[in-house]
Amino acid sequence: MATLERVQVLLESAQRRALARIARREGRSISEVLREMIEWGLAQREQTNQQWKQVLGRLRQMREANREQGVYPGDLVAEARAEREQQNEAIWRRSS
Repeated sequence: MATLERVQVLLESAQRRALARIARREGRSISEVLREMIEWGLAQREQTNQQWKQVLGRLRQMREANREQGVYPGDLVAEARAEREQQNEAIWRRSS
């Protein structure tokens, strides 16, 4: 077993009671339960960090791919407006 070090932790009353219930139910000490929970939390945090690194890496790849393709030379807003006007005119012609 790894070397244990003493630390002082302040808990809310409800947290302390919950730890005591778990420890009593499992026949272990509060310290054992708390160490297990801390270990689990650290592992979860590391897994989350790894997932974020993967997501950020993928976003970086997507940005680079977009940069290589260049910027769209047209005016998307103007093109969308023109298309909408054509559609409205076509509707107006059918209804008249």
